[in-house]
Amino acid sequence: MVTTIHKSNTALEVGSKIRALRQRLKRTLDETATAAGISKPFLSQVERGLASPSITSLAGIAHALGVTVQYFVDTPSEERSVSRGDQLKFFGFADSANLFARLTNVAGGRQLEAILVKMPPGQKRSEVTTHAGEEFMYVIDGEVSLTLEGKTFVLRAGDSAHYESTVPHSWLNTARVESVVVWVGTPRLF
Repeated sequence: MVTTIHKSNTALEVGSKIRALRQRLKRTLDETATAAGISKPFLSQVERGLASPSITSLAGIAHALGVTVQYFVDTPSEERSVSRGDQLKFFGFADSANLFARLTNVAGGRQLEAILVKMPPGQKRSEVTTHAGEEFMYVIDGEVSLTLEGKTFVLRAGDSAHYESTVPHSWLNTARVESVVVWVGTPRLF
């Protein structure tokens, strides 16, 4: 452990993030320090910006709180955190008539992915897929037929579905107009 007893903005910012996350997770100083392999007084000093943790200590704290070290040292920026609607770029795949636009940023190794999907009318059913993770879809416009393990559910504008990705699933636009869906899933597909 390396301690620096002067207050610096960086130490204070890191300490504040640690304390805020620990409190959100409803973890005590004692249990967090024990899980991180550091002393309770040292963790208290770090949270108040009175001490700066070493890389090893910070990695232990991050592990104890279930995040990466980057969580504490990265600052939010527009390019990492915000996607602008007027900058959406739609793309397609050779085997699909659907158009896709990524709503989440690829930076930062995040697991969650959100995609805006435009589904033209009269398309064929998507392939039945399974993969680790979970998915959520929200129908903005149109009508989508979602099949989960052979059971079909019709979703209309305002409807949503949340399911394990390991369940065999497929979708189909059953409307006579383009259907628009927000799809969210973990882990990232691409």
